[in-house]
Amino acid sequence: MKVARFSSGGDPRYGIVDGDDLVVLAGDPLFGGFDTTGERVRLDDVKLLAPVIPRSKVVCVGMNYPEHKAELAYEGPSTPLIFLKPNTAIIGPGDTIQIPPVEGRVVHEGELAVVIGKVAKSVKAEDYADYVFGYTIANDVSARDQMFADGQWARAKGYDTFCPIGPVIETELDPGDQHIETFVDGEPRRKGDTKDMLHGIPEIIEFVSDVWTLLPGDLILTGTPAGLGGFVDGQTVDITISGIGTLSNPARNRP
Repeated sequence: MKVARFSSGGDPRYGIVDGDDLVVLAGDPLFGGFDTTGERVRLDDVKLLAPVIPRSKVVCVGMNYPEHKAELAYEGPSTPLIFLKPNTAIIGPGDTIQIPPVEGRVVHEGELAVVIGKVAKSVKAEDYADYVFGYTIANDVSARDQMFADGQWARAKGYDTFCPIGPVIETELDPGDQHIETFVDGEPRRKGDTKDMLHGIPEIIEFVSDVWTLLPGDLILTGTPAGLGGFVDGQTVDITISGIGTLSNPARNRP
Protein backbone atom coordinates (compact mmCIF):
# COMPACT_ATOMS: atom_id res chain seq x y z
CA MET A 1 0.00 0.00 0.00
CA LYS A 2 1.30 3.45 -0.94
CA VAL A 3 0.55 6.20 1.58
CA ALA A 4 0.82 9.87 0.63
CA ARG A 5 0.77 13.10 2.59
CA PHE A 6 -0.79 15.87 0.55
CA SER A 7 -2.31 19.32 0.45
CA SER A 8 -5.28 20.51 -1.57
CA GLY A 9 -5.22 24.06 -0.31
CA GLY A 10 -5.67 23.50 3.43
CA ASP A 11 -3.84 21.61 6.16
CA PRO A 12 -1.86 18.50 5.20
CA ARG A 13 -3.87 15.29 4.94
CA TYR A 14 -3.09 11.65 4.24
CA GLY A 15 -4.37 9.23 1.66
CA ILE A 16 -3.88 5.78 0.17
CA VAL A 17 -2.93 5.76 -3.51
CA ASP A 18 -5.58 3.98 -5.58
CA GLY A 19 -4.83 4.34 -9.28
CA ASP A 20 -5.14 8.01 -10.16
CA ASP A 21 -6.89 8.83 -6.87
CA LEU A 22 -6.16 9.17 -3.19
CA VAL A 23 -8.50 7.56 -0.69
CA VAL A 24 -8.45 10.14 2.10
CA LEU A 25 -7.57 8.95 5.60
CA ALA A 26 -9.12 10.31 8.78
CA GLY A 27 -5.73 11.15 10.30
CA ASP A 28 -2.03 10.42 10.36
CA PRO A 29 -1.76 6.65 9.78
CA LEU A 30 1.35 6.42 11.94
CA PHE A 31 -0.76 7.27 14.96
CA GLY A 32 -4.39 6.79 13.92
CA GLY A 33 -4.40 3.77 11.64
CA PHE A 34 -6.03 3.54 8.22
CA ASP A 35 -9.60 4.65 8.85
CA THR A 36 -10.95 6.46 5.78
CA THR A 37 -13.28 9.43 5.46
CA GLY A 38 -15.13 8.19 2.36
CA GLU A 39 -13.63 11.02 0.30
CA ARG A 40 -11.53 10.51 -2.82
CA VAL A 41 -9.39 13.15 -4.50
CA ARG A 42 -7.52 13.10 -7.79
CA LEU A 43 -3.73 12.92 -7.54
CA ASP A 44 -3.54 15.54 -10.28
CA ASP A 45 -5.52 17.96 -8.09
CA VAL A 46 -3.24 17.89 -5.02
CA LYS A 47 0.34 18.70 -4.08
CA LEU A 48 2.26 15.78 -2.65
CA LEU A 49 4.22 16.71 0.47
CA ALA A 50 7.07 15.04 2.30
CA PRO A 51 5.29 11.85 3.40
CA VAL A 52 6.53 12.23 6.98
CA ILE A 53 8.18 14.96 9.06
CA PRO A 54 10.29 13.21 11.72
CA ARG A 55 9.46 14.58 15.17
CA SER A 56 12.84 13.43 16.41
CA LYS A 57 15.61 12.65 13.91
CA VAL A 58 16.89 11.46 10.58
CA VAL A 59 19.51 8.74 10.99
CA CYS A 60 21.84 8.15 8.05
CA VAL A 61 24.17 5.26 7.28
CA GLY A 62 27.32 6.14 5.38
CA MET A 63 29.57 4.00 3.18
CA ASN A 64 27.08 1.16 3.02
CA TYR A 65 27.77 0.04 -0.57
CA PRO A 66 31.17 -1.46 -1.36
CA GLU A 67 31.78 0.48 -4.58
CA HIS A 68 30.85 3.80 -2.98
CA LYS A 69 33.12 3.04 -0.04
CA ALA A 70 35.95 2.24 -2.45
CA GLU A 71 35.47 5.35 -4.61
CA LEU A 72 35.85 7.56 -1.51
CA ALA A 73 38.78 5.47 -0.23
CA TYR A 74 37.06 5.19 3.14
CA GLU A 75 38.77 3.06 5.76
CA GLY A 76 36.73 2.75 8.90
CA PRO A 77 35.17 0.32 11.36
CA SER A 78 33.28 -2.75 10.25
CA THR A 79 30.15 -1.59 12.10
CA PRO A 80 27.65 0.75 10.41
CA LEU A 81 28.79 4.36 10.13
CA ILE A 82 25.89 6.46 11.42
CA PHE A 83 25.23 10.19 11.64
CA LEU A 84 22.25 12.53 11.98
CA LYS A 85 20.47 15.10 9.85
CA PRO A 86 18.07 17.61 11.45
CA ASN A 87 14.40 17.33 10.59
CA THR A 88 14.61 20.88 9.19
CA ALA A 89 16.51 19.37 6.23
CA ILE A 90 13.32 17.60 5.08
CA ILE A 91 11.54 18.72 1.92
CA GLY A 92 9.02 16.91 -0.26
CA PRO A 93 8.65 15.87 -3.89
CA GLY A 94 8.94 18.80 -6.28
CA ASP A 95 10.35 21.11 -3.60
CA THR A 96 13.54 22.98 -4.37
CA ILE A 97 16.95 21.96 -3.05
CA GLN A 98 18.56 25.25 -1.99
CA ILE A 99 22.29 25.19 -2.76
CA PRO A 100 24.17 27.24 -0.13
CA PRO A 101 27.12 29.47 -1.05
CA VAL A 102 29.85 26.94 -0.22
CA GLU A 103 33.06 26.04 -1.98
CA GLY A 104 33.18 22.81 -3.98
CA ARG A 105 30.62 20.22 -5.00
CA VAL A 106 27.09 19.65 -3.78
CA VAL A 107 26.15 16.06 -4.53
CA HIS A 108 23.09 13.80 -4.55
CA GLU A 109 22.91 10.49 -2.72
CA GLY A 110 19.80 8.50 -3.66
CA GLU A 111 18.85 6.08 -0.89
CA LEU A 112 16.17 3.75 0.41
CA ALA A 113 14.74 5.22 3.64
CA VAL A 114 13.08 3.29 6.45
CA VAL A 115 10.11 4.92 8.21
CA ILE A 116 9.93 3.80 11.83
CA GLY A 117 6.42 2.88 12.98
CA LYS A 118 6.68 2.63 16.77
CA VAL A 119 9.07 3.27 19.64
CA ALA A 120 12.12 1.08 19.15
CA LYS A 121 14.94 0.47 21.61
CA SER A 122 17.43 -2.40 21.62
CA VAL A 123 15.59 -4.16 18.79
CA LYS A 124 16.86 -7.58 17.77
CA ALA A 125 17.63 -7.93 14.06
CA GLU A 126 15.12 -10.76 13.65
CA ASP A 127 12.35 -8.49 14.99
CA TYR A 128 13.12 -5.46 12.81
CA ALA A 129 9.94 -5.67 10.70
CA ASP A 130 7.77 -5.17 13.80
CA TYR A 131 9.10 -1.60 14.02
CA VAL A 132 8.91 -0.58 10.35
CA PHE A 133 5.93 1.39 9.07
CA GLY A 134 7.21 1.44 5.50
CA TYR A 135 9.80 2.71 3.07
CA THR A 136 10.33 5.83 1.00
CA ILE A 137 13.01 7.45 -1.18
CA ALA A 138 15.51 9.93 0.22
CA ASN A 139 18.24 12.14 -1.18
CA ASP A 140 21.09 12.59 1.29
CA VAL A 141 22.30 15.84 -0.27
CA SER A 142 25.87 16.60 0.78
CA ALA A 143 28.35 19.44 0.39
CA ARG A 144 31.10 16.95 -0.42
CA ASP A 145 34.20 19.16 -0.17
CA GLN A 146 32.91 20.69 3.05
CA MET A 147 32.66 17.19 4.54
CA PHE A 148 36.38 16.64 4.12
CA ALA A 149 37.35 20.19 5.09
CA ASP A 150 35.39 20.01 8.37
CA GLY A 151 36.51 16.50 9.27
CA GLN A 152 32.93 15.66 10.30
CA TRP A 153 29.65 15.75 8.45
CA ALA A 154 27.05 17.68 10.48
CA ARG A 155 27.30 20.95 8.55
CA ALA A 156 27.91 19.46 5.11
CA LYS A 157 24.86 17.21 5.29
CA GLY A 158 22.60 19.23 7.56
CA TYR A 159 21.67 22.32 5.57
CA ASP A 160 18.00 23.16 5.21
CA THR A 161 16.51 21.30 2.18
CA PHE A 162 19.34 18.71 2.18
CA CYS A 163 16.98 15.76 2.77
CA PRO A 164 14.27 15.47 0.10
CA ILE A 165 11.97 12.49 0.70
CA GLY A 166 8.97 10.97 -1.06
CA PRO A 167 6.88 10.74 -3.08
CA VAL A 168 5.04 8.17 -0.93
CA ILE A 169 5.58 5.59 1.79
CA GLU A 170 5.28 2.00 0.58
CA THR A 171 4.13 -0.20 3.47
CA GLU A 172 4.59 -3.50 1.62
CA LEU A 173 8.09 -3.75 0.18
CA ASP A 174 10.94 -6.25 0.06
CA PRO A 175 13.78 -3.92 1.13
CA GLY A 176 16.43 -6.51 0.33
CA ASP A 177 16.08 -6.39 -3.45
CA GLN A 178 15.28 -2.89 -4.69
CA HIS A 179 17.02 -1.22 -7.63
CA ILE A 180 18.05 2.40 -7.01
CA GLU A 181 18.92 4.77 -9.83
CA THR A 182 19.67 8.51 -9.82
CA PHE A 183 19.49 10.91 -12.76
CA VAL A 184 20.41 14.57 -13.19
CA ASP A 185 18.47 16.25 -15.99
CA GLY A 186 17.77 12.75 -17.32
CA GLU A 187 21.41 11.66 -17.35
CA PRO A 188 22.12 8.45 -15.39
CA ARG A 189 24.47 9.13 -12.48
CA ARG A 190 24.20 6.45 -9.78
CA LYS A 191 22.75 2.97 -9.72
CA GLY A 192 22.80 -0.04 -7.47
CA ASP A 193 20.69 -2.59 -5.67
CA THR A 194 19.88 -2.87 -1.98
CA LYS A 195 20.96 -6.52 -2.02
CA ASP A 196 24.54 -5.19 -2.23
CA MET A 197 24.38 -3.20 1.01
CA LEU A 198 27.20 -4.03 3.41
CA HIS A 199 24.78 -3.78 6.33
CA GLY A 200 21.21 -4.90 5.75
CA ILE A 201 18.19 -3.21 7.28
CA PRO A 202 17.73 -5.74 10.14
CA GLU A 203 21.34 -5.17 11.23
CA ILE A 204 21.03 -1.40 10.85
CA ILE A 205 17.90 -1.18 13.00
CA GLU A 206 19.49 -3.36 15.67
CA PHE A 207 22.64 -1.22 15.67
CA VAL A 208 20.92 2.17 15.59
CA SER A 209 18.30 1.31 18.22
CA ASP A 210 21.10 0.32 20.58
CA VAL A 211 22.44 3.88 20.30
CA TRP A 212 19.24 5.95 20.09
CA THR A 213 15.63 5.30 20.93
CA LEU A 214 13.77 5.47 17.62
CA LEU A 215 10.39 7.19 17.62
CA PRO A 216 7.43 6.86 15.24
CA GLY A 217 8.17 8.84 12.09
CA ASP A 218 11.94 8.74 12.50
CA LEU A 219 13.79 7.97 9.27
CA ILE A 220 16.81 5.78 8.64
CA LEU A 221 18.60 6.45 5.34
CA THR A 222 20.44 3.28 4.35
CA GLY A 223 23.29 4.56 2.13
CA THR A 224 23.89 5.36 -1.52
CA PRO A 225 25.35 3.29 -4.35
CA ALA A 226 28.42 4.52 -6.23
CA GLY A 227 28.35 7.01 -9.07
CA LEU A 228 28.89 10.60 -10.15
CA GLY A 229 27.17 12.86 -7.70
CA GLY A 230 27.40 16.57 -8.53
CA PHE A 231 24.56 18.91 -9.50
CA VAL A 232 24.25 22.67 -9.85
CA ASP A 233 21.74 25.50 -10.03
CA GLY A 234 18.99 24.84 -12.55
CA GLN A 235 19.32 21.07 -12.68
CA THR A 236 16.78 18.49 -11.52
CA VAL A 237 17.61 15.34 -9.54
CA ASP A 238 15.39 12.28 -10.05
CA ILE A 239 15.77 9.19 -7.85
CA THR A 240 13.86 6.02 -8.70
CA ILE A 241 13.43 2.96 -6.51
CA SER A 242 11.71 0.12 -8.30
CA GLY A 243 9.04 -0.65 -5.69
CA ILE A 244 8.24 2.91 -4.66
CA GLY A 245 8.39 5.39 -7.55
CA THR A 246 10.41 8.49 -8.39
CA LEU A 247 11.42 11.42 -6.19
CA SER A 248 12.13 14.56 -8.24
CA ASN A 249 13.58 17.85 -6.99
CA PRO A 250 14.90 20.91 -8.81
CA ALA A 251 17.97 22.71 -7.48
CA ARG A 252 18.52 26.44 -7.19
CA ASN A 253 21.25 28.58 -5.69
CA ARG A 254 20.06 29.93 -2.37
CA PRO A 255 19.19 33.63 -2.57
